[in-house]
Amino acid sequence: MRNRSFAAAAALALSLGWLVSSSAVGAVPRARTAAGRAPTVSGPVSGGEGIQAIGIGYDFESVGYVFEEYFFEGEAVGYEKVGTLARDGEWKVAETDAAPFKSRMIVIGPENPRDFSGTVFVEWLNVTGGVDAGATMINAHNQILRSGGAWVGVTAQAVGITGAEETVQSDVVDIPEGGLVSSDPERYGTLKHPGDLYANDIFSQAAAAIRGGGKGVDPFDGFKVKRVLAVGESQSAGRLTTYINAVQPSVGAYDGFLLYSRGATPSPLGTRIPDVVDPDIPVGAQIRRDLDVPVFTFETEYDVIELAYADARQPNTGKFRAWEVTGGSHQDAYSASGVALGDLGDGAAEALILDPANAGGGALSCVEPINSLGHYASLQAALSHLETWVRTGTPPPKFPRVETTGSGEAIAVARDELGIAKGGVRPPNVEVPLAANIGDATNTPGFCRVFGHTRPFDAATLAELYPNGSADYVKAFNKATKQAVKAGIWLEPEAENFKEAASQISFS
Repeated sequence: MRNRSFAAAAALALSLGWLVSSSAVGAVPRARTAAGRAPTVSGPVSGGEGIQAIGIGYDFESVGYVFEEYFFEGEAVGYEKVGTLARDGEWKVAETDAAPFKSRMIVIGPENPRDFSGTVFVEWLNVTGGVDAGATMINAHNQILRSGGAWVGVTAQAVGITGAEETVQSDVVDIPEGGLVSSDPERYGTLKHPGDLYANDIFSQAAAAIRGGGKGVDPFDGFKVKRVLAVGESQSAGRLTTYINAVQPSVGAYDGFLLYSRGATPSPLGTRIPDVVDPDIPVGAQIRRDLDVPVFTFETEYDVIELAYADARQPNTGKFRAWEVTGGSHQDAYSASGVALGDLGDGAAEALILDPANAGGGALSCVEPINSLGHYASLQAALSHLETWVRTGTPPPKFPRVETTGSGEAIAVARDELGIAKGGVRPPNVEVPLAANIGDATNTPGFCRVFGHTRPFDAATLAELYPNGSADYVKAFNKATKQAVKAGIWLEPEAENFKEAASQISFS
């Protein structure tokens, strides 16, 4: 990493976050790639209009971080199945022919090597919206930054570079058509992607480059990289599930994985055909049990039902842990309100989210008030647990799953008399509620479905729950918060911010 200032203008974009544009961006390697391939790395990259990716939009220099972009290139192999891909995830694959590629990685890390923890979180950028998106960084950036970690966003899939046939557009922000190459040819005109059949090896080679195993420039020159952890949300979690089962055992590129909101069925080994299920990939495929690195699956209430993760549930083991967060939606008010754009952990986010008076349809003009659980607080705890797990061998705590009734098409979340789901990981604003946060997909229109909804309690319900008004509420909330920190559901910074926000709630 090299010292460069960062200035970003950001606008809310679709269901995942924000479009960022900037003209100035910024141990012996464990990882290996098949056949000893190592990419050639160049950068930091400059020129053109700058980075196009969904991320966060504040000045990293003000918190001692730098923001840069690097290109990496070489030859990548594809993978094809050998035999049947079973539901247990213990898949066998063989390499296909190699093809040339040139992609990019976004690097956010400490300016001073002495401030670096040695942990790099590598995100498989999500391309659901037609442009690269770092949903994990959006929702967990405060923990990454305050822990001294670094974050790398990797353009692993073809859509990020070449675009899709049908690019998703928004009334809020115009997503550039044709991917990076067409939207900014001066900067990205030399990038090329041979197709998603090769995405897995591109992601492996990114890890090699981060560990200093590439040719040319070392993005972490002068920094001691100790741990490289892969993270990905939604469709990227589906890609990583396939990567874990099919590729990680042979290449050993990553030291641990966070699967954030994965669905029941992993992604194909190659290019996905729209609206067609790959018959080679079993529905409800689990994480293979013979891995030598940890896998942490983080699911929201929405994901359990709407993404059918319930079909892929499996027991916790010494190398596998799953959390299902009660009341959580795929995305919620933290990302939809825009507060995460500049959230530096000062409590503004918690004050906005906790107070039901702020509930509304958001920038997408959703019919119902969008979910205000703020699952980012538990996600940051999960990220911290994963890093500790890899570093010390201490696994994250176990919690019950979200309770469900029925099965198959009839499966549903079991709810109490307040409409709150039973079971699961239960944050304080679930245990001591002012509203029922619900993670279903009934909100409209369009992308509103992934934001779930919230139902603020009326005065009569609040009076029944808290007879002495705010005094009862604050006392109960503070007690639940203390228990949540002890249990590992929330980290201390978010807990203190939520406690302060609770103290400001008015029942009048």
